[in-house]
Amino acid sequence: MKQKKYSTGGKDFRQKSQEKEKHVHPEKRKITVMKKGDEQIRLNRFIANAGICSRREADKLIAEGEITVNGQVVTELGAKVSKSDRVEYKGKPLDTEKKVYLLLNKPRGYVTTLDDPHAEHTVMELVENACEERIYPVGRLDKETSGVLLFTNDGELATKLTHPSFERKKIYHVFLNEPFLEEHLEQVKKGIELEDGMIAADTISYVDENDKTQVGIEIHSGKNRIVRRIFAHFGYKVARLDRVFFAGLTKKNLPRGRWRFLTPKEIGFLKMT
Repeated sequence: MKQKKYSTGGKDFRQKSQEKEKHVHPEKRKITVMKKGDEQIRLNRFIANAGICSRREADKLIAEGEITVNGQVVTELGAKVSKSDRVEYKGKPLDTEKKVYLLLNKPRGYVTTLDDPHAEHTVMELVENACEERIYPVGRLDKETSGVLLFTNDGELATKLTHPSFERKKIYHVFLNEPFLEEHLEQVKKGIELEDGMIAADTISYVDENDKTQVGIEIHSGKNRIVRRIFAHFGYKVARLDRVFFAGLTKKNLPRGRWRFLTPKEIGFLKMT
């Protein structure tokens, strides 16, 4: 039996369909090819999920040609995209991944790194089951320093918190091998010359007037091992170093080695300041 041939007006159906496809405007074509397991959503929803505006406002951005997908301007309001597509607004990629903000009271003996084959323990071991998102530490605490350490997947915020120009306040509780002389304390207030330049504490004082081996120092410098180097400059050895404050965050009610998620109020404060 001959296979039935579908035709319209004497033309082969397949041929006519192909000819029609050639005349489709580029902006009307699909942005991506649907892959198995790669769910697509409307572009306005994707933009809204990124947190920059509502869906209605997203439609305006699309119509005005403010949004690109994989490098192409998209003005079709019904366009759909998937997670594998690169959606940009004003040249910056939009990310719909849930933002996570986590605070750890770091114990001694853990290296602040994502992965180090030579380290016995890293801080990532302490937060590995905290969330599904991939988070990373903001800044560094050396292996033998304990205290406040923030983790997030918010790259923009992490940059603001660690860049020297933003001058985020950090407070350390320092335990020394011998009493810290008052003349040295005054010198640190005024500023001292280290191998990589001048450094001065924002504030420095004794934690306990009856025990001058304990010093509290507030500093905003992000230089490597700066607190330890300040005291080594005078010949002191730091027996223990604990960061008790970072960018408005403290370890209050957070036991050593434990973590917690930041509150909405804390997150708002970090972004605001």
